[in-house]
Formats: sequence, structure tokens, C-alpha cells
Amino acid sequence: MKKIVFYKTAAGKCPVQEYLDKLSDKQVMKITWVLKLIREINPVPTNYFKKLVNTDDIWEARVDAGRDTFRLLGFFDGRELVVLTNSFQKKTQKTPPNEIKLAERRKKEYLARK
Repeated sequence: MKKIVFYKTAAGKCPVQEYLDKLSDKQVMKITWVLKLIREINPVPTNYFKKLVNTDDIWEARVDAGRDTFRLLGFFDGRELVVLTNSFQKKTQKTPPNEIKLAERRKKEYLARK
């Protein structure tokens, strides 16, 4: 079973948790359900979790909650630990490049501090 953690900045802030705190209970419940799938199922269906091409090994958790679409980006630290770096509401077909760059930057910071 995989373990999922949220990235923390050097100052101790947790951007993913801060984002989730702003959502409705129903939205958070759906996101939690998808994260549980990612943690427990192997392999995870690609409509919930997939590796993004042309990135530094960044993965995308995909959550559809009613009319809202959420994405949580992160990476693997080893084989079983998923570190989620950032989250956002998706409004276009493509994942915003600035969100991918942010995930890659946080991955580098995380690995450098490890």
C-alpha cells in the first residue's frame, strides 16, 4: 500500500492542505476518496492517477466532483511514498505549465532537504 503525504515548505507551510481547507466538505470528500484509491489500488486506473509526459517524473491525481475538476500534482519518493506538492481547480483541457513547474520546483526542494 502506498503512503500519501503533503509537501511542506522549509517554513513549515502545507500548500495542499491550505488549498483543501478552502473547499467544501463534499469536494474534500471526493478528493479524499480518490486519494484512498491511489493509496490502496495497484495499478491505479489512469483516469484517477497518471504520470505527466515531458515532466520531471510528475504525477497527476485527477478528481471530478460534480461540475468541478481538481488536480493534485506530486511525485514518488521511492516506490511507495507519494508526495503531493500542489493542487488547483482545472478549467482547461491541458494542465497549466506553471503548475507543473511549481511541482517540479517543490520536488527539487523536497529532495534537497531530505
